[in-house]
Amino acid sequence: MFERLIRGWSGEQVVVRFDEASSAWMLIGVHSTVLGPAMGGTRLKAYPSPAEALADVLRLSQAMTMKQAAAGLDLGGGKAVLAVPEVPALGSPARRELLLRYGDLVASMGGTYLTAADMNTGEADLDIVGERTMHVLGRSVACGGSGSSAGATALGVFHGIGASVRHAFSDGDLADRRVLVQGVGAVGARLATLLRDAGARLVLADLDDERAAQVARGLGATSIAAHHVLDAECDVFSPCATGGVLSAESIPLLRCRVVAGAANNQLATRWDAERLRDRGILFAPDFVINAGGVIHLTGYERLGWDDAQMTARLAGIGQALAEIFERADRQGVTPAAEADRLAQDRLAAAS
Repeated sequence: MFERLIRGWSGEQVVVRFDEASSAWMLIGVHSTVLGPAMGGTRLKAYPSPAEALADVLRLSQAMTMKQAAAGLDLGGGKAVLAVPEVPALGSPARRELLLRYGDLVASMGGTYLTAADMNTGEADLDIVGERTMHVLGRSVACGGSGSSAGATALGVFHGIGASVRHAFSDGDLADRRVLVQGVGAVGARLATLLRDAGARLVLADLDDERAAQVARGLGATSIAAHHVLDAECDVFSPCATGGVLSAESIPLLRCRVVAGAANNQLATRWDAERLRDRGILFAPDFVINAGGVIHLTGYERLGWDDAQMTARLAGIGQALAEIFERADRQGVTPAAEADRLAQDRLAAAS
């Protein structure tokens, strides 16, 4: 199964290690180093099978290549998964030992891959990884990093939603727009706060219904059950959980004008961008709108930006999307196709 997946992939390198002490699979995908070292987060997750974990690595590393290229960053795309039988508790000895061994693996790649946070990992975990390798971004400020990038991701998505609403409704004002945020984790909850402050009528959902209800209460918003997300009426649907939510099965159920969220790989297939356009739904390409995290890590830790530069660069995500929407309309293509073209052109120019 591994061989079939890798043969169908367009990337450069896959590193596979079985960690006998934890029975975890450590999987790292380096999709492209054309623009610079491959950078992407480390996902800590229990998967049904190692093959499904590898499929995630390959798909997500390719998305990271497109994200870095579209954002104008001199980095390539990579991703890692620690596929564990069960996610070890925060602060547990088992988690620490796993992360130290993983740090050794990252160090062995000599800087080809730069790791960061992803699902179920955060700055405390990266501090541990950083004990074994310098090739890590997003450690705590106390350990010389820039801290969590979740706030930057949320702010970039917020600007992107504003640009999307402006294009779809000819008015970028979010006041009284009904926005449904799917997933209220580190990014989704911060995004919900920004939207509330802008006057949006918030509806929140999460696989953990109680968490959604709790965040909603704190923001004066409404929560709905996770299984009602796709057919809930709203102006903006903002997927901020796992990918693949937009498919041939789900798109006919949508009752929105805009899809703009933080989740990676929101389209199940490339044909789903056409399905959204056919339904009159504007889609903000995910690897453009959710680039705030990589911009935060790169700007602060590699380029030495100050807060003013960072604020301006995150606001630029909205402008970048506005230009993509306009060019897509002129050329009669989907915004996803236009974003792909921009990223591929930059990669081709650097090859």
